[in-house]
Amino acid sequence: MYNQKYSINHRLKEGIYMDNNCIFCKIINGDIPSYTVYEDDIVKAFLDISQATPGHTLVIPKKHVKNIYEYDEKLAENVFSRIPKIARAIQRFNPEIKGMNIVNNNGEVAYQSVFHSHFHLIPRYSSKDGFEMSFQDNGKKYNAEDLEKIQKEISKNMEE
Repeated sequence: MYNQKYSINHRLKEGIYMDNNCIFCKIINGDIPSYTVYEDDIVKAFLDISQATPGHTLVIPKKHVKNIYEYDEKLAENVFSRIPKIARAIQRFNPEIKGMNIVNNNGEVAYQSVFHSHFHLIPRYSSKDGFEMSFQDNGKKYNAEDLEKIQKEISKNMEE
């Protein structure tokens, strides 16, 4: 269904950048169909075609930003504030859902494959539902001095 509020001309007028070569921008524009579960003037949430688990949903800003590093404070506030509402809707859709992973990959080395920022909301039904994540415990490699050095470097680089 065409909606003038979400049209490309409206978004351009409002200063919302689109990339004509981006698959997610094409989904936002309606050039590629999607199974949309939520949409407003800031975000679009739709089912991921891979369905890692039933209900796997992507939340994307309508403004084309490649990754989390390109967010300004207002965009972050607007996108992040909608995620809990969408997560609750996913949770309510199936009483078998026991948890949820919210994943955001930034950069190719971090497994980002579409370079339009997006968040995966992946409902979890059990620890054997087909979705896996793993983290190595490297804690023994770092002593208090190492951690303090890392902490100071990160803190020093915080933007106001």
